[in-house]
Amino acid sequence: MEHQLKFIDPHIHMTSRTTDDYEAMAKAGVVAVIEPSFWLGQPRTQVGSFQDYYSSLVGWEPFRASQFGIKHYCTIGLNSKEANNEALAEQVMELLPLYLFKDNVVAIGEIGYDDQTPLEDRYFRMQLELAKEFNMLVQVHTPHRDKKAGTIKSMEVCLEHGLDPSMVVIDHNNEETVQEVLDRGFNAAFTIYPKTKMGNERMAEVVRRFGSDRIIVDSSADWGVSDPLAVPKTASLMLKRGISREDVEKTCYRNALEIFGKSGKMKASHWEDAEGIDQRKLYNDNSVLRGQMPRVDQEEIV
Repeated sequence: MEHQLKFIDPHIHMTSRTTDDYEAMAKAGVVAVIEPSFWLGQPRTQVGSFQDYYSSLVGWEPFRASQFGIKHYCTIGLNSKEANNEALAEQVMELLPLYLFKDNVVAIGEIGYDDQTPLEDRYFRMQLELAKEFNMLVQVHTPHRDKKAGTIKSMEVCLEHGLDPSMVVIDHNNEETVQEVLDRGFNAAFTIYPKTKMGNERMAEVVRRFGSDRIIVDSSADWGVSDPLAVPKTASLMLKRGISREDVEKTCYRNALEIFGKSGKMKASHWEDAEGIDQRKLYNDNSVLRGQMPRVDQEEIV
């Protein structure tokens, strides 16, 4: 019955991935993804780069995902690394409200801390205020260095700004942070990377130890060494390790849907009632096929 499981990857940078990845994910049971705003691997130097990137997250990328039967959502925000360029960050903050109400934007994110600098703190707080103003969910990037202290600080700042913890996803957790996150009422997401950070063996033990309530599995797959199939692979391993099917479904599908569904923009009907793939469709006169024969699941009735 394992093949019947559906999956949501609520943190994956598909702009950095290939059409082969989309095909493999769909075959593995991934029905929806959430793509957080991210950095390029090198700093952007002008606000137009952000504008074009955000536009692709609400335009081209949802189309590209749809061509392989996957529903694409995103979170929009100024990431912590690029918050350290103050002049540029100020321009990005003026840009953000133009995108937050787009149809597939389910949260402000991923925002938070990297090196925990004063500028990162400033723009994290400003974006939390945006979330309050527009009653939006928040997706928080916790720092990879000084992880526990940075995670606690992230939550304390959210609470200081009056955010409801149930509307905040704290990502990049590990065994040291999860209990604190759950005790404070936040949602705990775990990034599954090959050989580093949280591996899927460790993830199975986290679910065994802490249960499945408010726990989310994601891949955070990007342009680096990462695995866009991390969620279905982790689900498979958890089942083999004796984790109940219910807990696997919650951590790899239902929790993400329930939490990000609070945005009002993410609904199971988007993939359950989908008409099927029609690769004859174009986006701005562009196709993903490059001349190949299109897949059409359902011919139009004339």
